[in-house]
Amino acid sequence: MSSGPQVLGVPLKYVSLVVLTVQNSLLVLIMRYSRIVNDTPYFTSTAVLLSELVKFVVCLYLSASATAAEGGGRLDVARVREEVLGGDSWKMLIPAALYTVQNNLQYVSVSLLDAATFQVTYQLKILTTALCAVVLLGTRLNRMRWISLVALTVGVILVQKPASSPAAAADGAQAARSTQLLGLLTVFVACVLSGLAGVYFEKVLKGSRKSVWTRNVQLSLFSMGPALFGVFVMDGSGVRANGFFYGYTVWTAAAIACQAGGGLIVAVVVKYADNILKGFATSISIILSCLASVWLFDFHITPIFLAGTALVLYATYTYGKEETAQKAPSPLPTTAARPEDSDRELAVAVDQLADHDDGIPLHRMADRDPKTM
Repeated sequence: MSSGPQVLGVPLKYVSLVVLTVQNSLLVLIMRYSRIVNDTPYFTSTAVLLSELVKFVVCLYLSASATAAEGGGRLDVARVREEVLGGDSWKMLIPAALYTVQNNLQYVSVSLLDAATFQVTYQLKILTTALCAVVLLGTRLNRMRWISLVALTVGVILVQKPASSPAAAADGAQAARSTQLLGLLTVFVACVLSGLAGVYFEKVLKGSRKSVWTRNVQLSLFSMGPALFGVFVMDGSGVRANGFFYGYTVWTAAAIACQAGGGLIVAVVVKYADNILKGFATSISIILSCLASVWLFDFHITPIFLAGTALVLYATYTYGKEETAQKAPSPLPTTAARPEDSDRELAVAVDQLADHDDGIPLHRMADRDPKTM
């Protein structure tokens, strides 16, 4: 078996995992810092729109490059346009809208919660994706996975428990608690939207023959409409009065770049790494975010928070481990996405969508080319 692609002699799966760990850790920290570093807060809806624009440009370039390679080096613009806008491209409208709302809610929740609490709580997307798969697709989960989901839920609940301190009796304690509850609510809604979009998207991918980068182009393209609508609804008056880039700093640009690159990084990880390694990367990123929050945001880690985080880490790792254990190699080469695939295989693919927000998993490319198996 081939060792796979390498970067400077290091297997690509390990390189991508390191990059994913850094990106996961930096994203929440940079998003949080970008919201507090400037006395003039920027309009988060504009950041979401720019993030989708960046992803669209990058994915369009990759899709066009792949099309040109298939055509002997000549770029067929008409073919690219047909690939992106033709056929069942309209099906991307629903997940695009859901992901856009989710990304806006991420900015809201990271503004209301400290980075460490947000990072741990956001792992609820594993739970919501699994439940959506069970309810909407009839997916079956084994007992170990249910235990992991229960542990995840208990861990997130523990993380929300405030520390008992003299500050808890201060006049502003109730307001702070209300802010935390609102932040938790926005995170939960974002996780539900992530689960719904992921399950719907996987259903669309099942049987699709379009390239993964074409689907990424469609998703980003159709996300820009809802994102632009969000700018008018959420911050329209502010943008008209102060301009689109009002309050922007270098940290705002960094947050946009991090969010745009996340889906692409995860796509590479899904293709070249198994879920045990991905779970390990997620766990490391949570730990790094918590430690960085202590230094950057004066976050106080309590024993209850540690216990809750430990449960979340256990659940994340165990759930990914169970997914990998259920993925048995196919004895026959696979040449195309097959409608007759089993529900278990669909469940595995759906679960992988819980690892990211709006990137498209590259493991579907393996279904099209037996040489990648």
